[in-house]
Amino acid sequence: MPSPPPQSAQSLLLAGRYAEALSAFEIALAARPGAAEALFGRATALKLMGRMEEARAGYDAVLANMSDAPGALNNRGEVLIGLNQPEAALADFDRALVLKPDFPPALLGRGIALQRLHRSNDALVCFERACALWPDSPDVFFHRGLVLAQMGYPQEALQDYDRTIALQPDSVAAINNRSVTLIALRRFAEAAKGYAMLDQLVPGNAQSLSGLAGAAMHACDWTRRQEFSEKIAVAIRAGHREIQPGTALGYLSDPALLLACAKNQMESVAAAPGPLWKHKPFSGEKIKLAYCSADFYSHATSRLMAGLFEMHDRGRFEVIGISFGLDDASPMRGRVVKAFDQFHDVPSKSECGIAALIAGLGVDIAIDLKGLTEHSRPGIFAWRPAPVQVNYLGYPGTMGADFMDVIIADPVVLPMAQQAFYIEKIVHLPDCYQVNDASRAVAPAPTRARAGLPDGFVFCCFNNNWKITPPMFDIWMRLLQAVPGSVLWLLQDSDEAAANLRQEAEARGVAPARLIFAPRVSPEEHLARHRLADLFLDTLPYNAHTGASDALWVGVPLVTLKGESFHGRVAASILSAIGLPELVAETLTDYESLALSLANDGARLAALREKLEANRKTAPLFDTARFTRNLEAAYEKMGEKFLASSH
Repeated sequence: MPSPPPQSAQSLLLAGRYAEALSAFEIALAARPGAAEALFGRATALKLMGRMEEARAGYDAVLANMSDAPGALNNRGEVLIGLNQPEAALADFDRALVLKPDFPPALLGRGIALQRLHRSNDALVCFERACALWPDSPDVFFHRGLVLAQMGYPQEALQDYDRTIALQPDSVAAINNRSVTLIALRRFAEAAKGYAMLDQLVPGNAQSLSGLAGAAMHACDWTRRQEFSEKIAVAIRAGHREIQPGTALGYLSDPALLLACAKNQMESVAAAPGPLWKHKPFSGEKIKLAYCSADFYSHATSRLMAGLFEMHDRGRFEVIGISFGLDDASPMRGRVVKAFDQFHDVPSKSECGIAALIAGLGVDIAIDLKGLTEHSRPGIFAWRPAPVQVNYLGYPGTMGADFMDVIIADPVVLPMAQQAFYIEKIVHLPDCYQVNDASRAVAPAPTRARAGLPDGFVFCCFNNNWKITPPMFDIWMRLLQAVPGSVLWLLQDSDEAAANLRQEAEARGVAPARLIFAPRVSPEEHLARHRLADLFLDTLPYNAHTGASDALWVGVPLVTLKGESFHGRVAASILSAIGLPELVAETLTDYESLALSLANDGARLAALREKLEANRKTAPLFDTARFTRNLEAAYEKMGEKFLASSH
C-alpha cells in the first residue's frame, strides 16, 4: 500500500488543495473502509471540488451509519442546494437544527433553502438568528442582504452588503449586488463605482460590463455609449450570460444578437425532466388558459390586460391566474383577481411547485407574461407544465428557450421574415399584438401652470429616461431650436438622469430650463396630464410600448421611428392599429421632418388630433372585445395544430 502523504488529508483540505486531500482520504479509506472521519472528509473534498452528485453519495454513506451528525446533515444540505433541490436541503437543515439548535451554518443553509423556495419572510428569520450567532461571517450578511433586496427593502439590503464587504473586501458577489441595489435606489454614479471596482478585481468580466452599461444607460450618461454597445455585442457573441437582456435591448437592435443574448440567459435555467402535464390536451369542454405573471397588481401589464381577462368567452375558455408577485391590495389587484375563474397566489412556491400546480389543473395553454424581465421565473416553464407554452406581452423578444412554443405578435411588430431569430413560432394577430383596456379611467387634466408648463408648444416623451439615446436627443434639441418658445416635457426618473440630460441640452446650445421634468403620479393622473402636450416624440432602439397607447388613448399624436427588432417596432404597430400609419417614420431624417412639420402647422396637427379622436372610438387598437375574439381564435388554432402534430 502506498505511503500516506506527508501532510494529513485534513490539512490539505484546509489549505485548499482539494484534489490531493481527496486522494489522501481515499488512501485512508482503503486502509480502514467505512472510517467515518475519512468518509466525511472525502465527501467534503468532493463538495469543494464541485462534484456534487458524488459528494451527496459520500454524505449519504456517512449518515447511513451516523444519522445524528449535524455537520454531515448540514453539508449534505449545502450539496442539495448546489444540486438545486431546496426542498430536500431544507429537510436536512431542519434535522441538523433539531440536533444542534444554535448551529450557524445550518441556520444560514436553511435560510438559503427557504430563499430558493421563495419563502422570504421565513428565510429572513433564519438569517437574523445566524447574524446574531455568527457576526464575523460575511456569508450571513450577504444572504440577509439578498433576501431584504428581494423583499423590497433596498436601504437595509445596502447596509448588509456594506457589512459583507467590510468583512470580505474582495467579495465579487457582494460588490455586484451592492451595485444592483444602488441602481434600484437610482444612485447610478455610486453603482458605476462599484462595477468599476468589480472590474478591477476581475478584469474584463461581463458582469461589470453589463452593470456599468446599465448604470450609464439609466443615468443618461452617454460618454461611453458606443464603447458599451460594441463590448456588449462582443460579450454576447462570446456566450456570456451576465449581459442582462434589458440592458441589451437599450443598446442593441440586431435581432441575431438579441436571440444570442436570450439563449445565453437560458443556460442559467435548470434543465427539468420530461413534461409534467399528463392530461389529454384540448379534450375538455373548454380550453384551459393559465396566465402567469408577477404583475397582477397596479402595474402596466394589468392595466393593459384587465379587460381581456374579463371579456374571455367563458363558454369556450376557463381562465386561470397564476401570480408569483406582489399583492399591493390596490383596486387593480382586486379587479384582476375577480376577473379570473381561478386565481392562485403562489409567490412562495418553487418553480417546480408552480409548474406542478399548473399541470395538476390540466392547463392546455400556459401564457408567460414576464419573459426575461425583472421578477420573471422562466424555470416554471422549463418543467413543461402545459402542452402549449406562450411568450406574450411582457418581454419584447424571444426568450431563447426551446420550452416556449409560441410568441404572439403581429405583422408590423414582428414580420415572419424574422422567424430565424426566434425559438418560438411566431403567431400573428390581425391588428396589433398589444391588448388594451378600453375602460381605463382618466383623471381631470391639470392646468399647464400647475404642471410647470409654458404656453408654447410642448413636445413630450414620457418613456423611461433610459430609452433616450444621443441620436434621438440630437433631433429633439434641433426641434426645440426650430420652434421658438417650445419645451421638452420628460419623466423625472432620477436626479442624475435629469442633470445629465440638462447638461446634454446645454452642450447642444439649448437652455437647460427648456427641459421640464414631470414627477411620478398615479396612472389616472398620468393619463390626464398627457392632454397638456402637443406632440409625443418616441425613442429608438426601444420604443414607447404602454406609453404609446397611453398617449393615443387621451388624444395626443405620437411620432415614431420603426426599428429593426420587436422592441423598436411596437409604436409603429400601435399607430397602424389606430389608423395613423402616417406618423411612422422610416429614417431619422423623416422622423425629424415629420415632427417639425406638425409643430409648425397648427391646422395639420389639429386635423390629426380630430382623426385620432375619431379613430380612437372605431379603430382596432382600443376595441378590447375585438382583440379578445382575435386572441381566442389564435388560442384555438394553437390547440388544433397541437392535436394535428401529435397524431
